[in-house]
Amino acid sequence: MSPLTDRAQSVAHWNGMIVLTLRSGSEVRFPVALNPRLARGTPQELANIELSPFGLHWPDLDEDLSIRGILAGDYGQPATVRL
Repeated sequence: MSPLTDRAQSVAHWNGMIVLTLRSGSEVRFPVALNPRLARGTPQELANIELSPFGLHWPDLDEDLSIRGILAGDYGQPATVRL
């Protein structure tokens, strides 16, 4: 599987996880809790995902993630620590 040649086939929010299926048949799952914007989303907001060949977009949450980033383990901006 190459992030340069593989494409997203489908994506869904299921049981606190984002489940991305690629055309190669590979599946990538990550918990919404790893992304602060997604973690604050309602089930309805999380289920409203727009899919493109290059990424995922949650219009209700104003969040975008690239397929390439997801495959590299980057699930968005980490929560900042306040002192």
